[in-house]
Amino acid sequence: MSSAEGLSTAGAVEEIQYVTTNGAPHTEPYSSQQLRDGNNPVGGRLLLQDFHLIESLSHFNRERIPERVVHAKGAGAHGYFESTADISSLCCADFLKEGTKSPVTVRFSTNVGESGSADTVRDLRGFAIKIRTSQGILDWVFNSSPIFSLRDPAKFPNFNHAARRDPQTHLRSPLNVWDYFSSNPESVHQMMIMMGDRGIPRSLAMQNGYSGHTFKFVNAAGKWHFVKIHVISDQGVKHYTQEEADALAGSNPDVLTQELFQRIEDGKSTTWTISVQTMTERQAANFEHSVFDVTKVWPLSQYPRRTIGKLVLDRNPLNYFAEIEQLAFAPSHLVPGIEPSADPVLQSRLFAYPDAQRYRLGVNNSQIPVNAPINSGANFQRDGFMTVNGNQGNRPNYPSTLRPIQYNSVKAASVLTDEQRQLEAAEINNFLTTFDPVLDTEQPRALWVRVFNKAAKDRFINNAAGALGAVQNEEIVKRQLRIFRLVHDDIADRLAEKLGISDLPGRE
Repeated sequence: MSSAEGLSTAGAVEEIQYVTTNGAPHTEPYSSQQLRDGNNPVGGRLLLQDFHLIESLSHFNRERIPERVVHAKGAGAHGYFESTADISSLCCADFLKEGTKSPVTVRFSTNVGESGSADTVRDLRGFAIKIRTSQGILDWVFNSSPIFSLRDPAKFPNFNHAARRDPQTHLRSPLNVWDYFSSNPESVHQMMIMMGDRGIPRSLAMQNGYSGHTFKFVNAAGKWHFVKIHVISDQGVKHYTQEEADALAGSNPDVLTQELFQRIEDGKSTTWTISVQTMTERQAANFEHSVFDVTKVWPLSQYPRRTIGKLVLDRNPLNYFAEIEQLAFAPSHLVPGIEPSADPVLQSRLFAYPDAQRYRLGVNNSQIPVNAPINSGANFQRDGFMTVNGNQGNRPNYPSTLRPIQYNSVKAASVLTDEQRQLEAAEINNFLTTFDPVLDTEQPRALWVRVFNKAAKDRFINNAAGALGAVQNEEIVKRQLRIFRLVHDDIADRLAEKLGISDLPGRE
């Protein structure tokens, strides 16, 4: 009797044959071909001809693919987006026609940690939505914060280097993190959000998602509006305290992944309301900030939300690797009626994200079922590793007059409107934004004064003091406190007292 045959089964044996990868039946999974002498009950020389064993070991050596360079730890599920309002005057995208349902896959993630890191670290969360429309894949690569920590794209790799492991110690370095934050004060708005309650959600279903970046919605007539997209949780926004999160990081580091799976398995509500803020070109010209500055929000009092749809998650993946790990998102995956803006950080992501997926999953990652569009079409991209979709058969791989394909059956609104617009910038220069101590602190100050209540302020002070207390460099701590003083004296004074710093200058 073989070891496999001797195992008791917990369920009925499936009507499926155990085979090698070439489809050949094999006796059982645990045996190996050995050259043995009869006197040794265990030892034996293995045979190179044992394809089953060699195949099993070699495949195991190659199971891991490169993990995402950011947002490596993630969880996800499937569902649908339903358009619930007539916004044809705003956008001509087919999936936004009222009543249209489009299948989606959503992936939630932390930003800094590796794939095995804890769910409950204080971090920006990724909130990426793949919408399969009749006009192609639309990827909304959003975050849990309405803003970001930088507005100069060249800072992105260095910000992430500072937040990750030190090149000498291979440890996370609070010194490096706060050296970066205190040297780049435009990050203070994002940092205040992350050090507040929203830094650690109690459930992945109890957090919001935001485009952060400004996009453009274009209608059938070619008229366009700037938009910011909001994904607001119908379950409410709830959080863990730092103490709860620290305990869970040790006892159940996958608690949010587990909770999302079980929530959907149990049929609990897992929905969000999708809305947009809109701004005309004239309004943008008169706005107090640049609409392309991703460190700023648009005040809801001036630019209220307009509901456009509902996001529903109702189905767990059957295989995490196939359906979630192999998901490939790119903000450049747009459909007719939706365009990128001139936000330079967004512009850099239009390249960086698909390039990262080509490295991680290969040049044909769009052929992976979870990434493949549901509509049919043709192009001139051919060959490459893992071409598995028939490679478009015998269709010419160039624009052929012998077998032409349709180019204008659906005219993208961007093609029409780009012909009617002037370039938004006609000067090329080497540009870096500068910190404005007035304009760049208005919104963080409003967050402190008008959004945080007393209990939230107390938690923020405790969280920020705990993080800054780990920095073994008083000058860096003081540098950050001076930035906080520009936001509000109360923040700087309370943190200085908490950290035992008595010589921090007052407001100048």
